[in-house]
This record gives sequence, C-alpha cells and structure tokens, in this order.
Amino acid sequence: MGETPVRWGDEADDVIRGDLTAAAAYVTPAGGAVVVGVAPCGLADRERGILGFTTSLGFGKKLERIVLDPHVALAYHARDHGFSSSPRYVLAQGIASVDLEPSPSRLREFGPQAVRYLGELKQGPVWDRLLREYYAERVFVDMDVVRVVTWPDLGASGEPEVAGAGRPEPAPPQNPPKGGTGPRVDMARVAGRLSSLPHRLLAWRGADGFPVVVPTAVAGHDTFGFRIVAPPGLLPAGGRRAGFLAHSYRPQMVGLATRILTGWLDVTDDGEAVYAPHTSKGFMAPPRKHLLLVSNGLMAKVGYWRSSRSGAAERLRALASDR
Repeated sequence: MGETPVRWGDEADDVIRGDLTAAAAYVTPAGGAVVVGVAPCGLADRERGILGFTTSLGFGKKLERIVLDPHVALAYHARDHGFSSSPRYVLAQGIASVDLEPSPSRLREFGPQAVRYLGELKQGPVWDRLLREYYAERVFVDMDVVRVVTWPDLGASGEPEVAGAGRPEPAPPQNPPKGGTGPRVDMARVAGRLSSLPHRLLAWRGADGFPVVVPTAVAGHDTFGFRIVAPPGLLPAGGRRAGFLAHSYRPQMVGLATRILTGWLDVTDDGEAVYAPHTSKGFMAPPRKHLLLVSNGLMAKVGYWRSSRSGAAERLRALASDR
C-alpha cells in the first residue's frame, strides 16, 4: 500500500505471534463480509509490515473472493492454548496477495512453525497419501498491512491504539437486500448450535473497504434475530450486511467447532443491535488428533477434487495471474 511498511508495537506483536487462532475476514461482491477461523501459526514479518495465514487450495471460494477483492482483516481475539497472556484485542487490516503455488523451500520453512502451534506432522505411506492435499496443496495468504488497531482488552472496550493509517469514520448504512432483512434460518436451532461456542465475532465492510471484525456477546434471540451486545460506539449505526463467527477449540486446534453465519446487522442510534442470520454453516472436528487429521485430510482432498473437477482451481489461477 505504501513505501514505508506499517510496524505495529511490541504488545500487538506478542499477540500476533502468540495466538493459536485468528479470525480472517474478507468482503463479498454484495458489500458484506465473511469471517472464518484460521491458524496463522505466527506468520508475521514486522520489518516488512506483512501478516498472513495458510489454507488449502480445496477451499477455493474463499480464495476467489480474496483474489477478486483483496481487502482483508485478521482479528487476534483469543488467548486459548497459545503463547501470549496479553489481555489485548488486535485487529489488522490490509491488502492480500495469494501465493497459490508456494515454493518447496517456503513450505519447508513453514513446517517448524506449524509444528510449534499444531503439533508434529504425520508422515508415512498411509498418512502421506491421506494428507497430501492438506499438507502439500497449501496456499499462503500474505497481507500487506495498512492498519493495526489494538484495544486494551479482549472485549475491545476503551480507546484503541492505531499503527498505520488512521481509522475512518463509520461506514454508512447499506440498502436492504431484495429478499428482506429478517432471519432466513431456524433461529432456535442456530441458537442451540452457538450455545457451546464461546468466541463470537461480527464482521462488516468498513467505509474504506476493509473488513472490520469485533468481539460481541449474544443476549438472547427472538423472531427478529440475535440481540447483540458490544461496547458503546463499537458497532456502526444503521443496517448492513455482516458476517458472524462463533467457535471453540482445544490445544493444537483439536476438537474444533465452528459456526459461520451471514446476514443483516441493524443497530439503532441508541446502540441496540440485532443480527438476523440468512445462512448458517459449520462443522465439529473430532476431539482426537488422529481423527482430526483424517477429517482435515478428507475435507481437503474432497475440496481439491471438486475444485479441479469444476474448473474452479484453474479459474482461481487465471484470476490470480490477472492481478
């Protein structure tokens, strides 16, 4: 974005390098945002102003969205099972580039970092075959940081510190979707699925095009949606498309459970907020490491097979080469 890299402070760096998981957000063609959980494994280069994470080529839709609009964000929102004890909430925003075919040396260099956060890599004839797409078909998403916002606590209350570009004014309200703004899923069922997932975040597209990701709490639900609680002034007034992530995890990301929603956020001038989900998807990973790896391997294999069969993988490469 600029000639001088954004260099965040020591306290933010401790969080960035220590957290086991982060919430990655990207924007949608309709002006919304999707937020998902990733394991960044400490990918950070403060001198160059770059952060990142990896994913599988089998998850092509997410990658395609990032290639088409590279405005992304990473929210470091939880200290569970990581290496930092900081109370701070850190939001980094920037422009992404996708390395669809990382060099063998880059993959080798990443291996020890992955081991530190996620445990030993499984090797052997059976594991190599099962985990080929999950390990070898890795994609690196590198973010040229534009702004790092650090709040004093994990609830994102209080006055934040900002490194890089100043924070823009809140984004104006959006026009409601043609299908209406109300919930389009079974609220009771979704609420039940969220009940055991302690980490909950909202994301929307900010006024400068970058996703904004903030921690929230849910204070019940009704036919209009979930009642959202956040510190005063954190949520922009008016209605807009927004994404929602709820998840939980154990050490080394074993026993991961996640729920990803898209929908409509409506915030009154008094700060009362309602989130009406329109879509809901999620999964629960087995609470044992071997079963988790089998599940990850199969999901990556199926996703890669589908993307290759449909031509999505080649389309993604073509899009990336045009950028």
